[in-house]
Amino acid sequence: MEEIIISTIQRTMVAGTPLLLATTGEVLCERSGILNLGVEGVMAVGAVVAFIVTMTTGQPWLGVLAAVAAGMAISVIHAVASVSLQANQVVSGLALTMLGLGLSGMMGKPYVGKPLTIKMDDVAIPWLCDLPVVGNIFFNQSPFFYLAVFLALVAWFFLERTRLGIQVRSTGENPRATETQGVNVYLLQYWSVIIGGGFSALAGAHLSISYSKSWVEGMTAGRGWIAIALTIFALWNPGRAIWASFVFGGIFVAQYLLQPLGISPNFLAMLPYVATLVILLLISLRDPRKLNAPAMLATPYKRGER
Repeated sequence: MEEIIISTIQRTMVAGTPLLLATTGEVLCERSGILNLGVEGVMAVGAVVAFIVTMTTGQPWLGVLAAVAAGMAISVIHAVASVSLQANQVVSGLALTMLGLGLSGMMGKPYVGKPLTIKMDDVAIPWLCDLPVVGNIFFNQSPFFYLAVFLALVAWFFLERTRLGIQVRSTGENPRATETQGVNVYLLQYWSVIIGGGFSALAGAHLSISYSKSWVEGMTAGRGWIAIALTIFALWNPGRAIWASFVFGGIFVAQYLLQPLGISPNFLAMLPYVATLVILLLISLRDPRKLNAPAMLATPYKRGER
């Protein structure tokens, strides 16, 4: 029984890792006042680029770097549309999702069904991995798990405890007042969108070279949309995103645990998305003033206007 529990929690950590990476990136982006609905598309691009580069070079970490670079590059499109052109951010984000999904499908078509022979092994942290129960769960995991938790904590510290992080938050709250302090609002928003895209691409890389070790079109399976919902669920706080992401990782794992009970596989596949809708419904019932949402989220800042 103990082995089953440990195995289940381990799988929950693995399933929650891409959600945490994508959610952290979206928090950074939205804190600057830019709504990015293109997470799903950027994740797909990151997944296919990581897989192709890893299979071609035999170097998983080179694949990861290439994925992050590709995610940041494609996110420039949304940054230009949202910041410079001041276009509707919802439309721009949806367009980015469609572009990313289409581009990844085209790039990955020759690689469908090809298994990745290069394995990114789990990393056991000396001494800590020998601890009873928690050792195997938390300290014998994929490098992506450690990276996701570390980056989420760094993002929390950055936003809450650094001058630049406070400027990012201030940009999302009152960009006009922020600019009067000599801050380049547009530059901050650009980098927030681009870095957020890098996080999303990193989440996609985890899916293709660590989680499934293969490329299949549509492998992101709506995780980008769940990350956007988790951003709200975590109240735009990377620290809260850690436990929120792993809760949803547990919901993904529950699909497989409940299959032996004879429950319809189609119903079980709906669980993460049903949970997402329930969470959003419950959040909508809360006092908006307690949600901590950036005041100027999705509102283009036009310099010089009163």
